[in-house]
Amino acid sequence: MNLENESPLSRAPVEPGADSRPVELDRLLIDAEADDDLVQQQQPVLCRPWLLLLGLVLVALNLRPALSSMAPLLGDVSRSLGLSAAKAGLLTTLPVLCLGLAAPLAPLLARRFGSERVVLGILLTLAGGIILRSSLGEFGLFAGSVLAGASIGVIGVLLPGIVKRDFAKQAGTMTGVYTMALCLGAALAAGATVPLSQYFAESWSIGLGFWVVPALVAAIFWLPQVGQKHGAHHVAYRVRGLLRDPLAWQVTLYMGLQSSLAYIVFGWLPSVLIGRGLSATQAGIVLSGSILIQLISSLATPWLATRGKDQRLAIVVVMVLTLGGLFGCLYAPLEGLWGWAILLGLGQGGTFSLALTLIVLRSRDAHVAANLSGMAQGIGYTLASMGPFAVGLVHDLTGGWEALGWIFGVIGLGAIVFGLGAGRARYVQVTCKKL
Repeated sequence: MNLENESPLSRAPVEPGADSRPVELDRLLIDAEADDDLVQQQQPVLCRPWLLLLGLVLVALNLRPALSSMAPLLGDVSRSLGLSAAKAGLLTTLPVLCLGLAAPLAPLLARRFGSERVVLGILLTLAGGIILRSSLGEFGLFAGSVLAGASIGVIGVLLPGIVKRDFAKQAGTMTGVYTMALCLGAALAAGATVPLSQYFAESWSIGLGFWVVPALVAAIFWLPQVGQKHGAHHVAYRVRGLLRDPLAWQVTLYMGLQSSLAYIVFGWLPSVLIGRGLSATQAGIVLSGSILIQLISSLATPWLATRGKDQRLAIVVVMVLTLGGLFGCLYAPLEGLWGWAILLGLGQGGTFSLALTLIVLRSRDAHVAANLSGMAQGIGYTLASMGPFAVGLVHDLTGGWEALGWIFGVIGLGAIVFGLGAGRARYVQVTCKKL
């Protein structure tokens, strides 16, 4: 990496090829504004740290329910509105696509209005999207999904930076808290949406609309953060050359392909299980349980992966676990379903946390990591959105789920191929220049 007026973070000596850097796992929390260096080191004034922690947890809990709550009710929604499988696939695709497309807006909004104000405003747009998709028929369903996905994309970029800034000495611990909140939110929505809709007179719109409540609660508890003082003068850096670097593309494509499998599970696994004979409630509980299992591997995998000379073996192991769980849920006898769901959860928790870890380990400093994170999430999530759409299209053409194994296999094999490249002990080669 060529440096002009290099940043302080890049001056520490690094052994060539060395990549086993456990301390840098704290940088899994990548700041949307990390292209800046503080000229004057200034700790934020936190009158009530516990209130900030509570607010962060509540906000993180809301980053997945809008995605995972739709899957158990997808059949009911499709029958009610007369949606084809292709349209249902588009419905599961749009939020993920918007998540990727909206992610680059986060740093611009944060620098213009401040991260705290943006998080509050976007929580309200998320609430609006949830309400919209549970009303106004087909138009509201799709428009609300777009708004909800874009909102999650913006908050998902900003929240880790706030955590890193305000809990710098506890960043590793907060990584675990952040991951747990994401998984818990997804699991709660996957498991509770169908029972909620059944309780309220079999109304899928109420089941989907219920998740506006935690979004509004999070906004209320986040409100005190808007008045906090975090300002310090920044000097900006520009990172060039990522789009020309093969390693950066390998990291990005691994992120996108493993995310594609994750959002296929979020969007379609309950429908697959219902097609195999489970009730909607049972299918939602299986998805919820699989997501909860991700807590184990998402916390353990990065720690284990950084103990070796590189991450290639870990990438292969977690992807094989993921594919094994997917094929088991699709083809194996239902008597062993929970075993396959657990296997799937262990695999997918590992693939996601490894994708974040690779962004850190392939970057020499936080400036490069922030830009690589933006590339991997923006392009990667846009690519990931194609997976759920392909599932809906194939189901529409074949009338069944058996052919999905080919989609799983192609995506999984691609993730392994690009993951083997991204897992090597190398750095992306870029130029970092102070503006």
